[in-house]
Amino acid sequence: MATDYLLFVHGVKTRKESEFRDLATTLFNGIKRAVPDRSRVLKPVFFFWGDLNQAPQAALLKGFETSSRWKDFWFRDFRTEQVLEFMGDAALYLSRHIGSALVKKLRTDMLEAFKDVQPGDRLHLVTHSWGTVILFDILFAARWEDEKLDEAVLTSVQRIRNLLFGIPLDAKTPIPDGNVYKGLPVASIHTMGSPIALFSLISVTGASTHDLTPKLKELLENLYNNSRQKPLPWCNYAHPGDPIAYPLEGVMPLLLDENTALVGIQDIITEKGNFLVKPFSQTLAPLLSGGDAHNSYWKNATVAKAIGDVVAKAATP
Repeated sequence: MATDYLLFVHGVKTRKESEFRDLATTLFNGIKRAVPDRSRVLKPVFFFWGDLNQAPQAALLKGFETSSRWKDFWFRDFRTEQVLEFMGDAALYLSRHIGSALVKKLRTDMLEAFKDVQPGDRLHLVTHSWGTVILFDILFAARWEDEKLDEAVLTSVQRIRNLLFGIPLDAKTPIPDGNVYKGLPVASIHTMGSPIALFSLISVTGASTHDLTPKLKELLENLYNNSRQKPLPWCNYAHPGDPIAYPLEGVMPLLLDENTALVGIQDIITEKGNFLVKPFSQTLAPLLSGGDAHNSYWKNATVAKAIGDVVAKAATP
Protein backbone atom coordinates (compact mmCIF):
# COMPACT_ATOMS: atom_id res chain seq x y z
CA MET A 1 0.00 0.00 0.00
CA ALA A 2 1.18 3.53 -0.80
CA THR A 3 2.60 5.65 2.01
CA ASP A 4 1.49 9.22 2.68
CA TYR A 5 4.48 11.18 3.97
CA LEU A 6 3.74 14.36 5.93
CA LEU A 7 6.67 16.77 6.01
CA PHE A 8 6.41 19.14 9.00
CA VAL A 9 8.49 22.35 8.96
CA HIS A 10 8.40 24.71 11.96
CA GLY A 11 8.55 28.50 12.02
CA VAL A 12 10.35 31.14 14.07
CA LYS A 13 11.09 31.06 17.80
CA THR A 14 11.55 27.28 17.83
CA ARG A 15 14.84 26.48 19.49
CA LYS A 16 14.40 22.95 20.87
CA GLU A 17 13.92 20.03 18.51
CA SER A 18 12.13 17.98 21.18
CA GLU A 19 9.46 20.68 21.62
CA PHE A 20 8.93 20.90 17.85
CA ARG A 21 8.58 17.14 17.52
CA ASP A 22 6.09 17.05 20.39
CA LEU A 23 3.94 19.77 18.78
CA ALA A 24 4.11 18.22 15.30
CA THR A 25 3.34 14.78 16.72
CA THR A 26 0.24 16.20 18.42
CA LEU A 27 -0.95 17.53 15.06
CA PHE A 28 0.00 14.30 13.28
CA ASN A 29 -2.02 12.21 15.75
CA GLY A 30 -5.02 14.47 15.14
CA ILE A 31 -4.58 14.01 11.40
CA LYS A 32 -4.50 10.21 11.76
CA ARG A 33 -7.72 10.29 13.75
CA ALA A 34 -9.35 12.24 10.92
CA VAL A 35 -8.45 9.58 8.31
CA PRO A 36 -11.21 6.94 8.55
CA ASP A 37 -9.32 4.21 6.68
CA ARG A 38 -7.06 2.78 9.40
CA SER A 39 -5.18 0.73 6.81
CA ARG A 40 -3.73 3.88 5.26
CA VAL A 41 -0.02 4.26 5.98
CA LEU A 42 0.86 7.75 7.25
CA LYS A 43 4.46 8.63 8.09
CA PRO A 44 5.61 11.92 9.69
CA VAL A 45 8.88 13.59 8.73
CA PHE A 46 10.16 16.43 10.94
CA PHE A 47 12.53 19.10 9.65
CA PHE A 48 14.11 21.11 12.48
CA TRP A 49 16.29 24.12 11.68
CA GLY A 50 15.84 26.37 14.74
CA ASP A 51 19.25 25.72 16.27
CA LEU A 52 21.20 27.25 13.37
CA ASN A 53 20.34 30.83 14.40
CA GLN A 54 20.93 30.64 18.14
CA ALA A 55 24.58 31.78 18.31
CA PRO A 56 24.24 34.80 15.93
CA GLN A 57 21.09 36.04 17.68
CA ALA A 58 22.65 35.62 21.12
CA ALA A 59 25.63 37.72 19.99
CA LEU A 60 23.30 40.44 18.67
CA LEU A 61 21.28 40.49 21.88
CA LYS A 62 24.45 40.83 23.93
CA GLY A 63 25.39 43.79 21.76
CA PHE A 64 22.05 45.44 22.52
CA GLU A 65 22.41 44.86 26.24
CA THR A 66 25.89 46.34 26.40
CA SER A 67 24.69 49.56 24.80
CA SER A 68 24.63 52.43 27.31
CA ARG A 69 21.17 53.53 26.04
CA TRP A 70 19.48 50.11 25.77
CA LYS A 71 17.61 50.61 29.04
CA ASP A 72 16.01 53.77 27.63
CA PHE A 73 14.20 51.83 24.89
CA TRP A 74 10.55 50.96 25.43
CA PHE A 75 9.16 47.43 24.89
CA ARG A 76 12.55 45.76 25.37
CA ASP A 77 10.96 42.35 26.01
CA PHE A 78 8.80 42.70 22.90
CA ARG A 79 11.84 43.74 20.85
CA THR A 80 13.94 40.76 21.96
CA GLU A 81 11.27 38.06 22.35
CA GLN A 82 9.13 38.92 19.33
CA VAL A 83 10.76 41.25 16.80
CA LEU A 84 14.32 39.92 17.15
CA GLU A 85 13.19 36.29 17.02
CA PHE A 86 11.11 36.78 13.88
CA MET A 87 13.19 39.31 11.97
CA GLY A 88 16.38 37.65 13.16
CA ASP A 89 15.37 34.25 11.80
CA ALA A 90 14.35 35.87 8.52
CA ALA A 91 17.49 37.97 8.11
CA LEU A 92 19.83 35.15 9.07
CA TYR A 93 18.21 32.74 6.62
CA LEU A 94 18.60 35.26 3.81
CA SER A 95 22.30 35.47 4.62
CA ARG A 96 24.38 33.13 2.48
CA HIS A 97 26.10 31.44 5.43
CA ILE A 98 23.02 30.41 7.46
CA GLY A 99 20.95 29.78 4.34
CA SER A 100 23.60 27.43 2.96
CA ALA A 101 23.89 25.58 6.28
CA LEU A 102 20.13 25.09 6.31
CA VAL A 103 20.16 23.79 2.73
CA LYS A 104 22.80 21.19 3.61
CA LYS A 105 20.87 20.09 6.69
CA LEU A 106 17.63 19.76 4.70
CA ARG A 107 19.39 17.66 2.08
CA THR A 108 20.82 15.28 4.70
CA ASP A 109 17.52 14.94 6.54
CA MET A 110 15.41 14.45 3.43
CA LEU A 111 17.69 11.87 1.82
CA GLU A 112 17.46 9.83 5.00
CA ALA A 113 13.71 10.32 5.52
CA PHE A 114 12.75 9.39 1.95
CA LYS A 115 15.31 6.68 1.23
CA ASP A 116 12.60 4.00 1.07
CA VAL A 117 10.13 5.90 -1.12
CA GLN A 118 8.22 3.65 -3.50
CA PRO A 119 6.20 4.38 -6.67
CA GLY A 120 2.74 5.54 -5.66
CA ASP A 121 3.85 7.19 -2.42
CA ARG A 122 2.70 10.76 -1.82
CA LEU A 123 3.96 13.86 -0.02
CA HIS A 124 1.95 16.38 2.00
CA LEU A 125 3.68 19.60 3.03
CA VAL A 126 2.70 21.02 6.43
CA THR A 127 4.58 24.24 7.14
CA HIS A 128 4.30 26.89 9.83
CA SER A 129 5.15 30.59 9.73
CA TRP A 130 8.59 31.42 8.31
CA GLY A 131 9.15 27.70 7.72
CA THR A 132 6.87 28.04 4.67
CA VAL A 133 9.05 30.77 3.23
CA ILE A 134 12.25 28.80 3.90
CA LEU A 135 11.01 25.61 2.22
CA PHE A 136 9.49 27.40 -0.75
CA ASP A 137 12.59 29.55 -1.18
CA ILE A 138 14.88 26.48 -1.34
CA LEU A 139 12.53 24.69 -3.72
CA PHE A 140 11.70 27.53 -6.08
CA ALA A 141 13.93 30.63 -5.77
CA ALA A 142 16.46 31.26 -8.54
CA ARG A 143 19.04 32.51 -6.04
CA TRP A 144 19.95 28.88 -5.32
CA GLU A 145 20.98 28.41 -8.95
CA ASP A 146 23.71 31.08 -8.81
CA GLU A 147 26.96 29.61 -10.16
CA LYS A 148 28.87 31.69 -7.60
CA LEU A 149 27.52 29.50 -4.81
CA ASP A 150 29.62 26.74 -3.32
CA GLU A 151 29.32 23.60 -5.44
CA ALA A 152 28.19 21.56 -2.43
CA VAL A 153 25.29 23.98 -1.88
CA LEU A 154 24.28 23.90 -5.55
CA THR A 155 24.33 20.11 -5.51
CA SER A 156 22.33 20.01 -2.28
CA VAL A 157 19.59 22.22 -3.73
CA GLN A 158 19.44 20.11 -6.88
CA ARG A 159 19.13 16.93 -4.84
CA ILE A 160 16.39 18.40 -2.63
CA ARG A 161 14.37 19.59 -5.61
CA ASN A 162 14.88 16.30 -7.40
CA LEU A 163 13.95 14.21 -4.38
CA LEU A 164 10.84 16.12 -3.36
CA PHE A 165 9.45 17.08 -6.74
CA GLY A 166 11.50 15.63 -9.57
CA ILE A 167 11.93 19.13 -11.01
CA PRO A 168 13.94 18.69 -14.25
CA LEU A 169 17.57 19.68 -13.88
CA ASP A 170 19.80 21.46 -16.37
CA ALA A 171 20.67 19.16 -19.28
CA LYS A 172 24.36 19.43 -18.42
CA THR A 173 23.83 18.34 -14.82
CA PRO A 174 24.29 14.64 -13.98
CA ILE A 175 21.09 13.18 -12.55
CA PRO A 176 21.62 12.54 -8.80
CA ASP A 177 19.62 9.99 -6.85
CA GLY A 178 18.50 8.30 -10.03
CA ASN A 179 16.23 5.87 -8.18
CA VAL A 180 13.98 8.75 -7.11
CA TYR A 181 14.44 11.04 -10.11
CA LYS A 182 10.72 11.19 -10.77
CA GLY A 183 10.31 12.66 -7.32
CA LEU A 184 7.86 12.08 -4.52
CA PRO A 185 4.61 13.54 -5.88
CA VAL A 186 3.13 16.35 -3.82
CA ALA A 187 -0.46 15.51 -2.95
CA SER A 188 -1.32 18.61 -0.91
CA ILE A 189 0.11 21.77 0.67
CA HIS A 190 -0.88 23.07 4.11
CA THR A 191 0.42 26.44 5.29
CA MET A 192 -0.23 27.59 8.86
CA GLY A 193 0.14 31.19 10.00
CA SER A 194 2.13 31.87 6.87
CA PRO A 195 3.45 35.17 5.46
CA ILE A 196 4.06 33.55 2.05
CA ALA A 197 1.43 35.86 0.51
CA LEU A 198 3.84 38.77 1.00
CA PHE A 199 6.14 37.21 -1.59
CA SER A 200 3.65 38.28 -4.25
CA LEU A 201 5.25 41.71 -3.81
CA ILE A 202 8.43 40.26 -5.30
CA SER A 203 6.72 38.61 -8.26
CA VAL A 204 4.78 41.73 -9.29
CA THR A 205 7.79 44.04 -9.25
CA GLY A 206 9.81 42.33 -11.98
CA ALA A 207 12.47 39.64 -12.18
CA SER A 208 14.20 38.77 -8.90
CA THR A 209 16.40 35.95 -7.63
CA HIS A 210 13.92 35.64 -4.74
CA ASP A 211 10.90 35.27 -7.04
CA LEU A 212 9.17 31.93 -6.43
CA THR A 213 6.78 32.15 -9.38
CA PRO A 214 8.60 30.41 -12.28
CA LYS A 215 9.57 27.20 -10.44
CA LEU A 216 6.31 27.08 -8.48
CA LYS A 217 4.36 27.25 -11.73
CA GLU A 218 6.62 24.56 -13.19
CA LEU A 219 5.93 22.24 -10.27
CA LEU A 220 2.17 22.76 -10.43
CA GLU A 221 2.12 22.31 -14.20
CA ASN A 222 4.12 19.08 -13.95
CA LEU A 223 1.79 17.71 -11.28
CA TYR A 224 -1.31 18.71 -13.25
CA ASN A 225 -0.14 17.38 -16.62
CA ASN A 226 1.75 14.26 -15.59
CA SER A 227 -0.05 12.83 -12.59
CA ARG A 228 -3.01 14.62 -11.05
CA GLN A 229 -5.02 16.06 -13.95
CA LYS A 230 -6.72 18.20 -11.33
CA PRO A 231 -5.82 21.19 -9.10
CA LEU A 232 -3.45 20.58 -6.21
CA PRO A 233 -5.20 21.11 -2.83
CA TRP A 234 -3.62 23.98 -0.89
CA CYS A 235 -5.14 24.82 2.50
CA ASN A 236 -4.01 28.03 4.17
CA TYR A 237 -4.84 28.12 7.90
CA ALA A 238 -5.13 31.45 9.71
CA HIS A 239 -6.07 32.41 13.26
CA PRO A 240 -7.91 35.77 13.13
CA GLY A 241 -5.58 37.16 15.81
CA ASP A 242 -2.34 35.98 14.19
CA PRO A 243 -0.51 39.04 12.79
CA ILE A 244 1.74 36.87 10.61
CA ALA A 245 -1.08 35.04 8.80
CA TYR A 246 -2.51 36.36 5.52
CA PRO A 247 -5.15 35.06 3.09
CA LEU A 248 -4.04 33.44 -0.17
CA GLU A 249 -7.18 33.03 -2.27
CA GLY A 250 -7.00 36.50 -3.79
CA VAL A 251 -3.21 36.58 -3.88
CA MET A 252 -2.52 33.35 -5.77
CA PRO A 253 -3.34 34.91 -9.18
CA LEU A 254 -0.44 37.32 -8.53
CA LEU A 255 1.93 34.46 -7.73
CA LEU A 256 0.84 32.27 -10.66
CA ASP A 257 0.08 34.87 -13.32
CA GLU A 258 -3.61 33.92 -13.33
CA ASN A 259 -2.89 30.16 -13.76
CA THR A 260 -5.06 29.41 -10.75
CA ALA A 261 -6.59 26.27 -12.30
CA LEU A 262 -3.41 24.46 -11.28
CA VAL A 263 -4.12 24.78 -7.57
CA GLY A 264 -7.21 24.74 -5.36
CA ILE A 265 -6.64 27.38 -2.68
CA GLN A 266 -8.79 27.43 0.44
CA ASP A 267 -8.31 29.91 3.29
CA ILE A 268 -9.46 28.31 6.56
CA ILE A 269 -10.05 30.44 9.66
CA THR A 270 -9.16 28.29 12.66
CA GLU A 271 -10.94 30.22 15.42
CA LYS A 272 -13.95 32.49 15.74
CA GLY A 273 -11.99 34.59 18.20
CA ASN A 274 -12.72 35.74 21.72
CA PHE A 275 -15.98 37.71 21.68
CA LEU A 276 -14.56 40.04 24.35
CA VAL A 277 -11.72 41.01 22.02
CA LYS A 278 -13.74 41.23 18.81
CA PRO A 279 -14.79 44.90 19.27
CA PHE A 280 -11.09 45.75 19.31
CA SER A 281 -10.11 43.41 16.47
CA GLN A 282 -8.94 46.20 14.18
CA THR A 283 -6.85 47.91 16.85
CA LEU A 284 -3.40 47.07 18.21
CA ALA A 285 -4.78 45.56 21.44
CA PRO A 286 -5.08 41.94 20.17
CA LEU A 287 -1.40 41.98 19.20
CA LEU A 288 -0.62 41.47 22.88
CA SER A 289 -1.75 37.86 22.47
CA GLY A 290 -0.59 37.52 18.86
CA GLY A 291 2.16 35.09 19.83
CA ASP A 292 -0.34 32.65 21.31
CA ALA A 293 -2.47 32.86 18.17
CA HIS A 294 0.55 32.33 15.93
CA ASN A 295 1.53 29.14 17.74
CA SER A 296 -1.98 27.72 18.10
CA TYR A 297 -2.15 25.69 14.89
CA TRP A 298 -0.25 22.64 16.12
CA LYS A 299 -2.96 21.81 18.67
CA ASN A 300 -5.96 23.05 16.71
CA ALA A 301 -8.66 20.47 15.98
CA THR A 302 -9.88 22.34 12.88
CA VAL A 303 -6.41 22.19 11.33
CA ALA A 304 -5.96 18.48 12.10
CA LYS A 305 -9.40 17.61 10.73
CA ALA A 306 -8.92 19.62 7.52
CA ILE A 307 -5.50 18.08 6.80
CA GLY A 308 -6.86 14.63 7.57
CA ASP A 309 -9.76 15.13 5.18
CA VAL A 310 -7.39 16.10 2.36
CA VAL A 311 -5.04 13.20 3.06
CA ALA A 312 -7.98 10.80 3.11
CA LYS A 313 -8.99 11.93 -0.39
CA ALA A 314 -5.48 11.62 -1.83
CA ALA A 315 -5.36 9.03 -4.62
CA THR A 316 -2.42 7.20 -6.10
CA PRO A 317 -1.20 9.19 -9.15
